[in-house]
Amino acid sequence: MLRNLFAFIGVVAVAAMIGMYVMFGGMAEGVKKLDKGAIPAYMDMFNKVLKDGDPAKAMMVEYKVAEDVSGDDVKESITALAEEYNMRVTGYVKMFTKEDAAPTEVKEARIWSLCSLHIAKIFLNHSRYFGGFMPCRIMYVQYGNGDAYLITMDLTLAIHGGYPLDSTMMQLASKVQKAMTEIPSRAASGDF
Repeated sequence: MLRNLFAFIGVVAVAAMIGMYVMFGGMAEGVKKLDKGAIPAYMDMFNKVLKDGDPAKAMMVEYKVAEDVSGDDVKESITALAEEYNMRVTGYVKMFTKEDAAPTEVKEARIWSLCSLHIAKIFLNHSRYFGGFMPCRIMYVQYGNGDAYLITMDLTLAIHGGYPLDSTMMQLASKVQKAMTEIPSRAASGDF
């Protein structure tokens, strides 16, 4: 009886291994082709989703705006810093202002679109789907209690989430990532 039980367990284990190989065997070969930063980037995003249940938050980077920095200060700062990082402000919209916003309600929202046109052309020639990341955006959100944040997309997956980019594209992508990290970080403190 015990021998039959072990034989049955062995058959189930072999069947499970064959099933897993059929389901995931080809995937393993594909994973080997990915950028070395892909799996850590996907796992980081997945862990953030597990923590908060919010996929949008998991794909963004957020900077708290200093209390003495207004939305107009942020606008001036982003405009000046974009030029410093060779980015062009391709759009700006003050989405709305609600003067009587409750403390946890959005009082003011603004959005900037920034782009390096030279780099955009290179990435679009590589894959038109990079257009979904263009132009890069920075969102300003202020709540009724006065707390304000700058939010922008975390470009890690766009850069490292697939097959490795060639060295030229990696260098250009790193420039954009640096700009889209440092511009909102600096603007949140009112830096010019």
